[in-house]
Amino acid sequence: MGRTMALAGLRAPGFWTRLGRHELRLLVGMAVSAGLILAFALLAGEVIEGETAAFDRAVLLALRVTGDPATPLGPPWLHNAARDVTALGSITVLSLITAVTVGFLLLRGKRGASLLVLLSVGGGMAISSLLKNQIGRERPDVVPHGDIVFTASFPSGHSLLSAVVFLTLGAMLARFVEGRRQKAYVLVVAMAVTLLVGCSRVYLGVHWPTDVLAGWCVGAGWAALCWLVALWLQRRGAVEPEDESGTVPDRT
Repeated sequence: MGRTMALAGLRAPGFWTRLGRHELRLLVGMAVSAGLILAFALLAGEVIEGETAAFDRAVLLALRVTGDPATPLGPPWLHNAARDVTALGSITVLSLITAVTVGFLLLRGKRGASLLVLLSVGGGMAISSLLKNQIGRERPDVVPHGDIVFTASFPSGHSLLSAVVFLTLGAMLARFVEGRRQKAYVLVVAMAVTLLVGCSRVYLGVHWPTDVLAGWCVGAGWAALCWLVALWLQRRGAVEPEDESGTVPDRT
């Protein structure tokens, strides 16, 4: 009976129109974050039980020359390009990007936004280390590694942290540009770089495909959660509010 009344309320005329833009964003953000976290939990369970082993091995070997697992598919320059792309998800590069962004925000007097960036990236690093230590999955052993690795395999730290940094900064930068096309462009670029970094980890043979999928889920889920916090702080005035066009006004 209660469920029927709830559904009736959602279908009632004018229900969605009565929700403001802020409330709709919160609902979407919560749904996305919850869905990504659930996807990670399900994937982690399959990995721990060994259900993904055949899939992981098949994908890694499919990216190598048949009968020669030491040689990746494609011309030599592609392998070098993959190493360049994968560096975009390294701790060093992401830390530099974060530091430059925080400095820029502080110069513009946006202390709330700069603190949010630090907490988002720092939290992502902590989550990555915690999950790696808890699960302790071994790195791929079916192909030679194309990059130097030091930590456990699951989830992919490069994929997780690149999702956190690029999606968080992309969402923040989108608030400072005008027009839907410009906002969409910024977000698409952030997602594209995140995807390229993850794919490069598999191509280089340093991660199982499910490591990367898990990293994307956790990283994007954490970025979505931080976005929710930003909306809440914005509502309280702790983070710079947007104007009617959805753009943060320049107060410098």
